[in-house]
Amino acid sequence: MTTKKMGITPLALFSLCAVLVVDTLTASASIGVSSLGWWTLILVIFVIPYGLITSELSAAYPGEGGIYDWVKKAFGSSWAIRTTWFYWINVGLWMPAVYILFAGMFSELFAPDLPLSAQVFICISLTWLTVWVCNISVDVGVLITNVCAVLKVLIISVLGIGGFIYAMKNGVANEFSLAAVMPSFDSGAAFLPALVFNLMGFELVATMTKEMKDVKQIPKVVFLAIAITAFLYIIGTLGILMALPVEEVGLVAGIIDALKVLFGNGPLGIFMTYALGVVTLLTFIGNMVSWTMGSSRAAAQSAKDGELPNIVAKSSAKYATPVGANIITGLVSTAVIFIYTFFANTNDELFWSMFAFSSCIFLLPYLLMFPAYLKLRINDPATARPFKIPGGLKVQLAMTVICFLVILQAVVLFIFPDIIFGTIDWQYTIPVLSGVLATIALGELLLLRAKRQSSPLNLASETGA
Repeated sequence: MTTKKMGITPLALFSLCAVLVVDTLTASASIGVSSLGWWTLILVIFVIPYGLITSELSAAYPGEGGIYDWVKKAFGSSWAIRTTWFYWINVGLWMPAVYILFAGMFSELFAPDLPLSAQVFICISLTWLTVWVCNISVDVGVLITNVCAVLKVLIISVLGIGGFIYAMKNGVANEFSLAAVMPSFDSGAAFLPALVFNLMGFELVATMTKEMKDVKQIPKVVFLAIAITAFLYIIGTLGILMALPVEEVGLVAGIIDALKVLFGNGPLGIFMTYALGVVTLLTFIGNMVSWTMGSSRAAAQSAKDGELPNIVAKSSAKYATPVGANIITGLVSTAVIFIYTFFANTNDELFWSMFAFSSCIFLLPYLLMFPAYLKLRINDPATARPFKIPGGLKVQLAMTVICFLVILQAVVLFIFPDIIFGTIDWQYTIPVLSGVLATIALGELLLLRAKRQSSPLNLASETGA
């Protein structure tokens, strides 16, 4: 069990590792040059309010449950159960997409003819490595996430700086006029929700309050992570687009392709491509460790309250880590990886379908978190708020509505990416939508189970009383 309290720097690195995802940077670049305009717009209208709301909630209501605690306090146990279910299970659904991407990039680097069985073995091995790391110690998990945060900064910085250097020598691969940079709904619009996804997770630091020196540091942690994250996403996207024409940016091999262009085919160039490719792969592991740590803690807290099965609440006697929730996450990931083998004749499309499915589940709790903030502001003014967003009720209402609508449109576009063009690709949409509905239905079954097992006292709390 950890005894050393953490300050701003390690917590900011933890947040950075959770939020900064190298694996979907190519999805941003696939939008084209207009992604730079979209990044700027989303940062101004969404990320700043989101960071402020997260800072106030985290400082006012510290606890390992994080988003679960906030929704429960605002709307009662039933909505808290739904929130925790989505927040937790999405990691087990997302992990296969990340590690399938890992196996694909590994094959691209080291073994172009790597058989499917070997790729599946890599995915499953990484899944259980992640579970093991999250089980053994908070200190070890935080150390890994901090190291991987530094590695993420390194690889994205190389892509950004390398893109500028390449463009100075060879010219830019895409047009960077003012008109091209402005947000537009072009052929890459299907990837717009990935920008929102890439910027979510700053509230995860709230699950680490027991390890903090002072919860009043949360706003500094959140906005330090936001500033670094925003800069890196923009510079990384810019670097890829300077080196690769947008039509050549692949979801799986895009980063490796960019590195090959930036460093060339000489001995040094080949070495740098391989070295940075390995660094990129390591960041995938760090990302899954950070999210598994945070989401499993929230799920375990919910299970301790009798709202998820008891096995989810099982903790390590030695390390006090949520081993039950971690192991179930690993089992879900393993099952999804095996299902993947039946559809392994695709690559980018399969990765995106799995990513879109898990991302929808991931975003659903935020549709409750932002209204929870507004309700707690109105109904619970007596709670001390070490950090409080300035402005009256109209300001708080505007921030809540904007954040809610941004999340809602991302969910819709993940399921119906072509709807902005007036069409629906049912071959893509039906599997994603079916997976989302099935996950929601399973959550409702868990909710019914919790209600049957709850006492009259708990039933009162479900109504928000």
